[in-house]
Amino acid sequence: MSTFMPKSTEIERKWYIIDAANKPLGRVAAVAADLLRGKRKPIFVPHVDCGDHVIIINSDKAVLTGNKLNQKFYRRHTGWVGGLKEVKYSTFMKENSDKAMMLAVKGMVPDTTIGRAALTRLHIYKDGEHVHAAQKPQEYTL
Repeated sequence: MSTFMPKSTEIERKWYIIDAANKPLGRVAAVAADLLRGKRKPIFVPHVDCGDHVIIINSDKAVLTGNKLNQKFYRRHTGWVGGLKEVKYSTFMKENSDKAMMLAVKGMVPDTTIGRAALTRLHIYKDGEHVHAAQKPQEYTL
């Protein structure tokens, strides 16, 4: 039995739209990462980029369960001595909810060229409107 090897011309990319309103941030990010990689397709192979385009709307209305809003921090380092910057997720979600969603999805795709290419197909919007109506995205329910 031979192994199926999809060629780049055989891969058709669909557009999906995910509404993050009143849904956990991690659940939305996990579904988006699966769609970006193409893991839900029957032609999936790990060494070929066969993922779809994903639009996430209403990232402002995504929720964090438990006590994460008060206990979790977004941390980054400038590279200088004493350059640790940290922001509580309650503030981070109010000001940069799209960036919080992007970081969650980025942590769920592999850190390879395929993962970086997949992240270019991710589009995140804070409110319910997007500019991709011409692509006719399909609603994806969690």
